[in-house]
Amino acid sequence: MIKSDIRIYLASKSPRRRKLLKQLNIKFKSFSVNLNEIFIEKQSPLQNVLRICKEKMSLAKNKIDDGVLITCDTIVVINNEILGKPSDKKDAFKMLKKLSGKTHLVYTAYCIYNKLNEIQITNYEKTKVTFRKLTDTEILEYIDTGSPLDKAGAYGIQDDFGAVFVKRIEGCYYNVVGLPLSKFYHDLLKAV
Repeated sequence: MIKSDIRIYLASKSPRRRKLLKQLNIKFKSFSVNLNEIFIEKQSPLQNVLRICKEKMSLAKNKIDDGVLITCDTIVVINNEILGKPSDKKDAFKMLKKLSGKTHLVYTAYCIYNKLNEIQITNYEKTKVTFRKLTDTEILEYIDTGSPLDKAGAYGIQDDFGAVFVKRIEGCYYNVVGLPLSKFYHDLLKAV
């Protein structure tokens, strides 16, 4: 268990990550960092997601005086193409059409930094997700809910209609939600 006297901060806008940390019974404060997430073509998807997570950490470190800080980033990858969050409904439609009937990868990177002992741990998880064939009507109805617009790959496996698109997953379910809980928790214990 994480000691209750340690201040923990989550630098993330994601309500899903906040919910996952609460699931671990971790008390924390959250704030967001504004980073223009740029994917560099010369870097692999894994290199990109790790770099972006570390860039978030660099920005967030200045906002705390003590305690443990967590940053994360999630991307969806199909045929080596990175799908971040869609820019609009049209972009979300294109992403979901690409994922329809195919298998893709979800990478989540996280950084844990303890300001008191200067320990920093960076790690990641990769999960394979296979979508069933989607109809245009299903995609459009899902987009109309607004749900896909703040999610990498334009879908959420949890809490909404995006769950019915998933035929199967291989690996950590929580990674697809936004934080691989088991791996993350064990790394958090090492940092505190």
